[in-house]
Amino acid sequence: MSDTYNKDLAENIKAILNSIGEDAKREGLVKTPERVAKSMTFLTNGYKESPSKILKAAMFPENYSQMVLVKDIEIYSLCEHHMLPFFGKAHIAYIPKGHIVGLSKIPRIVDVFARRLQVQERLTDEIKDCLQDTLNPKGVAVVIEAQHLCMQMRGVQKQHSSTTTSAFSGIFLNDDKTRAEFMNLIQ
Repeated sequence: MSDTYNKDLAENIKAILNSIGEDAKREGLVKTPERVAKSMTFLTNGYKESPSKILKAAMFPENYSQMVLVKDIEIYSLCEHHMLPFFGKAHIAYIPKGHIVGLSKIPRIVDVFARRLQVQERLTDEIKDCLQDTLNPKGVAVVIEAQHLCMQMRGVQKQHSSTTTSAFSGIFLNDDKTRAEFMNLIQ
């Protein structure tokens, strides 16, 4: 993690600590505003990156036309409603149409979108749309399974709940057999 952080953010964290009844000058909290500012800077660094540029930097012409699946990609993000973490796994497939992409770029774009304040539904669509728009494949499939601390620590407090979202384009949207193959592979 970078040592750079927003000094205004650290001052705001100090104000938050004081407003909840803590003493920001207390020994255990003196460096907390700086640490939180560094953490938030890292956890939201996705705003500074272009996922399509990441994909374009590793696109290769290839005649392969079967499903490419990268599954169990770890996701860590912050819910935009409560700024609490949600975490889980993404399963992403595409069917190339003339180009493939370096496999490590798929988890990289997941991280770019996840390191923004998010909702799981939009995150799922953003990943699908980026792959579809950049690679122009025959289709893209994305399934995300996640646990949300805003549901587990507060609110309804359901510790074992999880949320699954999916998004499909092209052949995954229009061909039941292709979508079923993807769903079977991620089980």
